[in-house]
Amino acid sequence: MIVITTPTGNIGRRVVDGVLAAGAPARLIVRDASRLPAKVRENAEVVEGSHGDPDVVAKAFAGAGTVFWLAPPNHRAESLDDIYSRFAQPACEAFRSQGVQRVVAVSALGRGVLPDAGHITATLAMDDLIAGTGVHFRALTLPTFMDNLLGQAASIRDQGVFFSAISGDRKLPTCACRDIAAAAVRLLLDPSWTGRGEVPVLGPEDLSNDDMARIMSEVLGRPVRHQRVSVEAFKESMLARGVSEANAQGLVEMAVAKENGLDDTEPRTPEATSPTTFREWCEEELKPAVLA
Repeated sequence: MIVITTPTGNIGRRVVDGVLAAGAPARLIVRDASRLPAKVRENAEVVEGSHGDPDVVAKAFAGAGTVFWLAPPNHRAESLDDIYSRFAQPACEAFRSQGVQRVVAVSALGRGVLPDAGHITATLAMDDLIAGTGVHFRALTLPTFMDNLLGQAASIRDQGVFFSAISGDRKLPTCACRDIAAAAVRLLLDPSWTGRGEVPVLGPEDLSNDDMARIMSEVLGRPVRHQRVSVEAFKESMLARGVSEANAQGLVEMAVAKENGLDDTEPRTPEATSPTTFREWCEEELKPAVLA
């Protein structure tokens, strides 16, 4: 039995589709089962509730061999530990008590690179907590997601601009959520791996925000530019949208760390190179969202 958390999210829903397509038994933890497609509800077991709830994870992990773990966003959390390690603590106890053998988790690049990287530092601490339970553990170590730009589709459409706290000429790896899910599915379906390891998913190329603006312009057939915002303005915009102080500060520290080379240290080997180019992603994901 494979347990999948966040089955309605950008990554989780693709993981569900991949596991079910392979004919593997799946159990999903979801707050509201009505958000799942009918076909998914018909072909998977469903446990309603939060995967931060001890009773929910004890029920969901019973008899399960493998778990896909993703800490859900919590924009109003009072600390980053509330989002990551503290949220994962009940699950870690259930991994032990229910005999879970393997965990595949969504994580981040940057272990040992910079000491204060906000959300990334907290994510890596959660990885250590999970691995410390004794399960076989694989962390999908990821750069920035291409799919994050979908949150700026309206600005790209109406103003021809997208915003970032990272400089326009700083080349960095990015990856598509579809490729993250594909990497997770391969691991979830493979019962042979053991121990602890990292699986980078780096995309096929490093691009700057200016490179992305050029590609968006070509795909959309209209001018698009990148506008850098100061970290102070970036933080203020998060606070104005109701994000907590701790969460906003964590996002600032993460952006500064990426600007200072956090994502640069992992070599793009053939194994770490995921297939979806930014141009392909723009054609298939961004363009429909902008033109909707």
